[in-house]
Amino acid sequence: MDRVETRELEYFLAVAEELHFGRAAVRLGIAQPPLSRAIKQLERRLGVLLLERDSRGVALTPAGEVLAKEAVTALDAVAAAARRTRRAGNAEPTLVVVTKPSGDGGLLPAVLEAYARCPDAVEVQIMLRGVAARARPLRDGTADVAFLHSPFEDLTGLDTEPLLVEGRCALVAADHRLAGRDSIVMADLEGETFPRWRGVPGSGPPDGLEVREGSELMQLVALGRAVALVPESARSQIRRDLVCVPILDAEPMTLLLAWPESSRSPALAAFVRTATEVAAARAPRPVS
Repeated sequence: MDRVETRELEYFLAVAEELHFGRAAVRLGIAQPPLSRAIKQLERRLGVLLLERDSRGVALTPAGEVLAKEAVTALDAVAAAARRTRRAGNAEPTLVVVTKPSGDGGLLPAVLEAYARCPDAVEVQIMLRGVAARARPLRDGTADVAFLHSPFEDLTGLDTEPLLVEGRCALVAADHRLAGRDSIVMADLEGETFPRWRGVPGSGPPDGLEVREGSELMQLVALGRAVALVPESARSQIRRDLVCVPILDAEPMTLLLAWPESSRSPALAAFVRTATEVAAARAPRPVS
C-alpha cells in the first residue's frame, strides 16, 4: 500500500463532513472532477471503499467513518508539528505555559523566579485558558506545558509530573447553611445543585448548571444557585461573599504539569524540574 498524503486526507475529510462532492469542492477551492479522482485514488491506495455514492447523495462506509475520525487526528498532528517547528526556529525561543486563572496552586510566581536562574531557561509566556481549554494548546502546538488537574483532564498523548495533592472544599455563599462549619463530609451536600464545566466530561452532573469561566461559577454560588467543589488552594482566590468549607472525605485533586509526549526540550525539562522542586518545598506531604 502506498503512503497516504495529507492532501488526500484533507480532500476526503471535506467530502466526509459535507457529504456532497460539489460543496466539498467549493470549500476546498478546487473543481469537482479532480476531487472525485483524488478520492478514488485514495480508495485504491487503501484497498477499501470509503464512500457510497448514489443518486440520493454520498454516505460514509464503515471504513470511511474510521478514516474520517483518524484523518482529523492525523491532520491536527501535522499542523501541530509545523507550529512547533516554526516556534523552535525562532531567533528568541520562548516557553509557553498554560494555566487557568488561579489554577497553579499558588506555585507559579515562585516557579518563574527559580526558573529564571536556570542555565537552560528561556523567556516564559503565560497563556490563560479556561478549564476546558487548557490541554488544547499542548496538542495544537501553540504551547509547551500546562498546569492541569487530575482526575478530570484527558491526558491522552501527554507526559505528566504531579506537583501537589490537594484536599477539596465546598464553595458556598456566605449565607449558606454550611458556611459557618469548620468542616463537612460529602453527605452534608446531599440535595445541593452542582455545576459542570463546559467541555469537561465528569466535572459535574450531566444536568448541572453549565459554566465556562471561574467568574460564572462564583456568581452562581454567590446567588445561591449552586455549590462547587474546589481545591484547597482556591481559598486565597475567592470573593468576599463566598466561603470555602473543607470536605473531609472528598476525593483529592492532583495538580500536575503536562506536556506533549514528543517534547525533547532542555528549556521544558528545566521548567518541569524547577516546578517539581518548588512544589516539594511547599508540600506538607509527599506527592504520590
